[in-house]
Amino acid sequence: MTQVPVSVVVVSRDRPDALMRCLTGLSQLQYPNFEIVVVADRKGDIAVSRSAFSDQIKQVLFDRANISEARNIGVSHAAGDVVAFIDDDAVPEPSWLTQLVAPSGRSDVAAMGGYVRGRNGISYQWKARSVDARGDFTDLDMNPKRATILTPKGRRAIKTEGTNMAVRRDVLVELEGFDPGFAFYLDETDLNLRLCRAGYATAIVPMAEVHHGYAASPRRRADRVPRDLYDIGSSWAVFQRKYLSVTERPDHWRAIRKHEWTRLVRYMTAGVLEPRTLRHLMSRLDIGYGQGIGRQRGGGQVTRSPISAFKRFPFKARTSVVLSGRTWQRKTLRAEASERSAAGQIVTLVLLSPTSFYHTVRFDPAGYWEQRGGLFGKSLRDDPPVRVTSFASRVEREVRRVAAQRTIDD
Repeated sequence: MTQVPVSVVVVSRDRPDALMRCLTGLSQLQYPNFEIVVVADRKGDIAVSRSAFSDQIKQVLFDRANISEARNIGVSHAAGDVVAFIDDDAVPEPSWLTQLVAPSGRSDVAAMGGYVRGRNGISYQWKARSVDARGDFTDLDMNPKRATILTPKGRRAIKTEGTNMAVRRDVLVELEGFDPGFAFYLDETDLNLRLCRAGYATAIVPMAEVHHGYAASPRRRADRVPRDLYDIGSSWAVFQRKYLSVTERPDHWRAIRKHEWTRLVRYMTAGVLEPRTLRHLMSRLDIGYGQGIGRQRGGGQVTRSPISAFKRFPFKARTSVVLSGRTWQRKTLRAEASERSAAGQIVTLVLLSPTSFYHTVRFDPAGYWEQRGGLFGKSLRDDPPVRVTSFASRVEREVRRVAAQRTIDD
């Protein structure tokens, strides 16, 4: 069976190291018919040019802080029938693309979205949600093992996350891509609402997983504490102008301000945000909102025909291997994991300590997955605080947990 050609668009700004890690993850995708389009600032462009990926992907230099514009440029260069999106601070599981685009064979499906794991690599950051014209989200109950096709009803759209979604290219052209009025934040939510208005179905694919690291940026610290709320304020102003009547906007804005204030107070109470910084951030939120009221919206530009021909990424069928050991063996095991990854294997390294520490998962820049934690500790957050088990049984349990996503034979 011929697999649909897919273009994976990665937008990157001020995070060349994260970008390289993302590309390393993408290089392990077990999907034979995809290309990678990187739209990056000068730092990212230089990093890619100096890497082993320089001749294997499409590079587009773009140095403005507008994610919607950058994505539209990526779509214009994309030659696949389907365009997938992932953030530069995210890494896909090897089966991500295979799982994500499988529903695109149905003519009524225009968009697809997967699940996103958070910074600990195990808990979910986002699963399935719907969204309305106020930007309010509602969780959806999905079968966790199979794709579900959802047709929008009324004014509620099916939510996809910008770091893990795919859209048919012809539909993106029809809808004029992303709205550049959303320089950051709500950009994919706006697209979801327009897909809803056009009557398109969206597939939610739980097994299509990416790990999202929330890397530091000018807008937030590495621990997710906000640095600037200007773009959030301006995006909400643009959103209101598109979807809410003039009479609805004041109450809606008060609710947004209350939400942001409450969020900042939580950080302040936790001791990671100073009171004076809270006031400054709220001021920036208001300034951004004021600017967004007059910001141009709509009019995204996506070329009907791709700017360049499809540039198929070199595919390599990879076998999966599991390494495991005690934490004091980590130096030796990490060296072996790096070697095996470089040799073309998908490597999962499980390191256990004789404790009840919680487990975390990360993708190492060297190209392997590492899970660390206590032999008796939690991995899934609904696990009991302490699990009595043997070393072999614990490793087997953790391998089964990710077998399908990581193409590990169980």
